[in-house]
Amino acid sequence: MRYYDSVRKAFHRRIDQVAITILAVRDTLRSKPSIRFVEQADGEFVLAEATQIDKRASNARFRIASGIIRDSGNGIAAGLMHGARVELVLQPSRFMFRPLELPRKASDFLAGIVRSQIDRLTPWTAAEAAFGWRSSIEPANDKVSVTIVATARNLLAPFAQAIANCGADTVILTAPDPRVTATTIEVLEQKVGQAADLSRLRRLLIGFAAGSAAIAALSLAAGTIGGSLLEQGRDEINERITSKRAALKPGQNSPAEMTRELERRKHETPSAVIAIDALSQVLPDDTYVTELRIVGDKIQIIGLTKDAPALIRLLEQTPHFSRASFFAPTTRSETEQREHFHIEAHIEPVFTPGL
Repeated sequence: MRYYDSVRKAFHRRIDQVAITILAVRDTLRSKPSIRFVEQADGEFVLAEATQIDKRASNARFRIASGIIRDSGNGIAAGLMHGARVELVLQPSRFMFRPLELPRKASDFLAGIVRSQIDRLTPWTAAEAAFGWRSSIEPANDKVSVTIVATARNLLAPFAQAIANCGADTVILTAPDPRVTATTIEVLEQKVGQAADLSRLRRLLIGFAAGSAAIAALSLAAGTIGGSLLEQGRDEINERITSKRAALKPGQNSPAEMTRELERRKHETPSAVIAIDALSQVLPDDTYVTELRIVGDKIQIIGLTKDAPALIRLLEQTPHFSRASFFAPTTRSETEQREHFHIEAHIEPVFTPGL
């Protein structure tokens, strides 16, 4: 079960990676309209900047109450947001601004430093806060001046949800930079459209993978069945050819021919019984065989003896064995008087063919 779960998780991770890559390429090739709304002192959002939209929508304005957009322009604002990259510039009163001064060498590690300082500079932890920062280098004192802007994440959730409900592709919430006029600091970004597209694309990729696996399984089954049928047909043809050739040879299956063949095999095939008997006669009394194997015309013996090389000579001197050799190292421990040997030899036929 654990193996199945690990394979399933690895498969889903791979599907997610492929889907994210496809969406990233798509977003690179496809441009989306970008819209910026600025919150006024009375809580109303007014269109400040827009690309790729009708200029007649310049009077779009709305309010957000309880996570719902209250459009003041007959639905113009909500229509503009569909599929667009929407930025809301919120009032500075919704945020807490904190300055931070760091050595210039810390500029490469600002993200980690700011995250670690959030709970010290604000009433929230890094997980509870939505925050951002802007940095500038002061050559005079070789310092990095950082402006941190933060607020509670749950206070921004109604704004992000209201824009997401209008079908926006990306929602960005920013705060005005108190140090630089007409610039903003991003505190929250949600790619709403990509999340929905990722879910749909993920389902499509899983379906495609399942279909491909089914087709591959059917192809494999068809190939196996076809190969089995071809193998069976080939075996039948070979049997017919063999039988026809045997029928063309005179006296092939006569009793005399069969007797001679049996005698030839008897004389040329090594006898396991005779080999074991000969082995028991040639081995000295101080030798103990713990394992014996006969494979074809070879015999392998494993055991203990006082003089392992002497066994090679004894086996070579008998007519029943030839080409005796060690097939594994001979060892001896400090507490034993005998050697562990592994010897292999060819078994010779007892008789010579009498044909």
